[in-house]
Amino acid sequence: MCLRTGHCKLSQIASNMMRSNGMKVARTHIYDWLILMLLVVIGSLIHFIHPFHCFVGKGMMTNLMYPPKSDTVPFWAVPMYALLLPMVIFVVVNLWRCPEKKRDIYDLHHAVLGLLYSAAFTAVITDAIKLAVGRPRPDFFWRCFPDGKDVYDQWGNVICHGKRSVINEGHKSFPSEHTSWSFAGLGFLSLYLAGKIKAFDHKGHVAKLCIVFLPLLVASLVGVSRLDDHRHHRQDVIAGGLLGLYHCFLQFMGVIVGAGLILWFNVLRKFCRDYCSSILLFAVLSTSISRSRLEALCFL
Repeated sequence: MCLRTGHCKLSQIASNMMRSNGMKVARTHIYDWLILMLLVVIGSLIHFIHPFHCFVGKGMMTNLMYPPKSDTVPFWAVPMYALLLPMVIFVVVNLWRCPEKKRDIYDLHHAVLGLLYSAAFTAVITDAIKLAVGRPRPDFFWRCFPDGKDVYDQWGNVICHGKRSVINEGHKSFPSEHTSWSFAGLGFLSLYLAGKIKAFDHKGHVAKLCIVFLPLLVASLVGVSRLDDHRHHRQDVIAGGLLGLYHCFLQFMGVIVGAGLILWFNVLRKFCRDYCSSILLFAVLSTSISRSRLEALCFL
């Protein structure tokens, strides 16, 4: 068939995806998309809030005097490799499978939706923590004092005379948004590929593991670049990576974990309904409580 002959025509794939009734999928998950849009709006509004300016004394400037550098990975590139690239791979994986295997738009829809939720949750929480913590970046000294002349108030806190927007950006060190976005998107891609190519099928295919860990390696290198650019401290990068990994795992595995919990709850409820009364009766009959004791208990 299609895999045997090696001819998967685009017209066949398109007609197969049309038969999958994509509009029905969109209507079924309309609330998921509305919540996703709400997260995007919240994430956009957060950027208009000024961060908390924590106390920065003269003795703290030792670790905040790194020279300013340009970004190795510009922020506009993060959605490209963390969102657009995984989506392209999702499409390629779905188009690679032939119509006879009945691969439709459901798989593609859920992969894209999970990826976007992973990135959206990560972005909102990362930005919220940034604003609340207000940790200065490693190059904060030059953001605060562009001329190199530091000034402090009577309490020892800095009196910045740099550009206000640059100073505010200097108080957004923890956690690293580049790193959290990278691990949220590429981490989700790694889990997706692990499931599609059956990387953990106990057959010893090292090449599959290399494919799975390649997105995580790219995300790690992005985190390292933030250290080299003097944009973040080590703790910022580690926290951002863990935050992104947590949300990509939550979005990818949340449905499975939730279904498992519901299954166990139903099993436990059925067990209690069928056997708890019998167990209770057996416990009462097996005790050595006298009849008078039982009667006394009945009148309590």
